[in-house]
Amino acid sequence: MVTGITPEEVLERRGRGEPIVLVDVREPWETAFASVPCEHHRIPMGQIADRVGELDPNAVTVVICHAGVRSLAVAHFLARRGFAAVLNLTGGIDAWSIRVDPSIPRY
Repeated sequence: MVTGITPEEVLERRGRGEPIVLVDVREPWETAFASVPCEHHRIPMGQIADRVGELDPNAVTVVICHAGVRSLAVAHFLARRGFAAVLNLTGGIDAWSIRVDPSIPRY
């Protein structure tokens, strides 16, 4: 089952030291323009099926895109493949920019 997580919740959980894997499924031009300022995997949505082996199915995985639509589709894909805890970043990088880090450009 996939649930949503807000940018604030991601930061809170990381601040508590919880291991969270962030997976950004946007295109390279998008991640070059606006990216979360923490360690994360960059796997465009179109490559996720071929690169799913790069991810740990037992990790808490937060999937990110621009507004939360592509990431939700990828999150469901991962959940169907047995990933234990998959979360969709509600509102995507756009919400992250608006709500927690206005230095990240919006597009």
